[in-house]
Parts: sequence; C-alpha cells; structure tokens
Amino acid sequence: MAGPSSRMLALLSLLQVHRDWPGDELAGRLEVSPRTVRRDVDRLRELGYRVEALRGPAGGYRLAAGSDLPPLLFDDDQAVAIALALAVAPASGADIAESAARALATVRQVMPARLRSRIDAVQAVSTSGRTRTDPDVLVAVSEAVHLREVFRFGYGEDETLHRVEPHAVVARNGRWYLLDWDLDRDDWRTHRVDRITPRMRTRVPFTPRPVPGGDPAAFVSARFKGSAQADVWPCVGSVTVTAADARTITPYLPEDAVVEPLSDERSRVTLGSWSWSGLAGAFAGFAVDFVVEGPEDLRVAVGALATRLRAASAR
Repeated sequence: MAGPSSRMLALLSLLQVHRDWPGDELAGRLEVSPRTVRRDVDRLRELGYRVEALRGPAGGYRLAAGSDLPPLLFDDDQAVAIALALAVAPASGADIAESAARALATVRQVMPARLRSRIDAVQAVSTSGRTRTDPDVLVAVSEAVHLREVFRFGYGEDETLHRVEPHAVVARNGRWYLLDWDLDRDDWRTHRVDRITPRMRTRVPFTPRPVPGGDPAAFVSARFKGSAQADVWPCVGSVTVTAADARTITPYLPEDAVVEPLSDERSRVTLGSWSWSGLAGAFAGFAVDFVVEGPEDLRVAVGALATRLRAASAR
C-alpha cells in the first residue's frame, strides 16, 4: 500500500463487501502485519465506522451498521449507479424529487470529472400529473412489512379503517402498492400507498402467510390483469391483419402483445385482456381491418360488440 490513507480505504472496501474477515486474512490482503490492521481498525472507529471485533482463535472483524452516517466509500460503478438512481428517483412515484436532487448534487460534487460527465449525460424528466406518495407514509408501510406487525390505516377520502397483515410493498407503473392479508375480509388485497393514512402502531406480531405463487410482484401484476394467481391474462386471443396494418399498430401495442408475420401480406396479432368483451374492444380500437382467428369466445365477443356499435350508431 502507498500509505496509511490508501490502506484504510482498501480495508474499508474489504469490510463493506464481506461480512466476517479473519484478522490474518485481512493482513494478507493488505500486505501488512495484524498489528497494523488493528491500528487501522481503530482509526476507522474514530471516523464513525462501527467495526466489531470477532471472537475466535484467529480473531477477526465485521462492519456493523452505525448510529451516525460516516463517510462512505464507493467504487466508480457504485457511484454511477447511485447517481443514476437519484436522477430517476422522482419517476418512482415517491414524493422525494427535492431531496433526490439535493442528494444528487452532493454526490456529483465529490465525483471525479470522468464520472461527472457520465452522470451529466442523463437527463431524466418525470411526467406531470402522476400521483405522488408521501415518503413518510411509504416508510411507515415498509416498516410494518419489515416488523411483521398488524397494520392499521385509514384508506381513501372517507378514511375507511383497515386492519391488515402487510406482506410486501410493490412498485408498479409509477405507483406504490401494499400487498396484504385483510383481516376483516379474510382475503388478499392490494392498497395504493398514496391513499393510506397510517394509524397508531398496533405492535401486534403476525406470522406471514405464503403469497400465492411465491412472488409478491407477480401476484400484484396478476391481480391487475384480473387473474387469480398467475401473471397471465385470463382471456387471450388472436386476429389476422395485413402486414402493413401490423407495422402501423405495433408501436401502440402493449408490451406483452405478440406480432407474428404469416406471409409478406398478413400478420397475426395476439393480445390478452381481463375479459373477452375488453379484448374485442382492444382489437377494434386499433381502427384496422382484422379477421378473428380464435378462440370462439373472442369471435362471439367481437360479434356482440359489432351489434352494440350498430345499435349505437342507429340511435
């Protein structure tokens, strides 16, 4: 090592990526004596890092969470990742735009020029009109999930009281949702965090239930698709359009749509929806001619929609 400062930074970097380090192994990595390692550990403690000594034949060290926020050490990739996360944080739906901007300015100020240029190239702009979530509420909800504690809150404009077992906080399309087991309804529910007003802590523990499918994010996504558990649309159908029309509508199709070229003149488009009538309306909304391939439920729904539209135009 070039000197004590460089050696301490290297020691801190090792402690941050590995939970328990035997003293002899640290000394070997840093190419110094165990006594020098002990002195450097003492210097880190003076700077505010909580470095715990481990018992055992060889002894060792572990970096614990501190009560204060000491200086942090990041490599180039970590620093860029943090700066990029702060730059796009307002798009998450949490109302932290001002705090994220101040934090980004702080991080950017201590970055070397080669990294600042990479960050400055990212210009993230959040869309207007998106619902913002109070970060204090988001923290309170997340804390209840972490503590596995029954959570009481008012919901919506009328502050309807709910008692739930919170299982996960899921971010989806710029909004935050709480996935919970509703004790009054005896069923799984999702609640928008921006509509939640936390009540006093219950301090009542609960044993988490298995989330159907095992993946909270997939389960929430399935609920939005009208599916019982799996993250799939309950109604899926296909139509045939001209190749030119397929190219026209492709930019407006949902991400999970499938477009298959059948020939130079025709393409198959497959979509999903929560109902057959909704799927028929989705295909009709693209304003291109199509022929239903199947299934029969979609064919019936398209015919029913055509009848309704003819009746509406007649009136």
